Amino acid sequence: MLPVLRSFQNYFPTIGDSVYLDPFSTVIGDVTLDDDVSIWPMCVLRGDVNSIKVGKRSNIQDGSVLHVARKGEATVEGYSLVVGDDVTVGHKAMLHACQIGDRVLIGMGAIVLDNARIDDDVILAAGALVPPNKHLASGFLYVGSPAKPARKLTDEEFAFLKRSASHYVKLKDEYIAQRG
Repeated sequence: MLPVLRSFQNYFPTIGDSVYLDPFSTVIGDVTLDDDVSIWPMCVLRGDVNSIKVGKRSNIQDGSVLHVARKGEATVEGYSLVVGDDVTVGHKAMLHACQIGDRVLIGMGAIVLDNARIDDDVILAAGALVPPNKHLASGFLYVGSPAKPARKLTDEEFAFLKRSASHYVKLKDEYIAQRG
């Protein structure tokens, strides 16, 4: 069984080196997955009305949905979705037309909405909601609905952000090796 990779209006997903796409994931249209990305079961990345880019060593965990905002509605260009390098997106997260920096952890069930921007080195707690146009500054744990800074990240948490991404690179390599 293979993952669903589908074109839309002459755009076909671009897949980097050593990417793991679970057989039960769906990637549609103008989507770029950089090297060492992993997309886990039941994820949908739908780049149909704008583009999605997932950076190196990032992982999108089970049941997450990534989508974009149509050109000409919210703005002339709409809103694409960019996930930086070394990002961990927890189970059932929803990212819609937003910008995520490097070394970010998006907690399980979190929602990040249109034109929101999360800087590098941030932890967004499970279940948090980032409303449209909100900016989350680097170096903090954000919690709640709407998300608010709870405290500065510790040195251990900064280190964890990179370790989390590295763990998923190793795990996806095991899945690729098992596939043979």
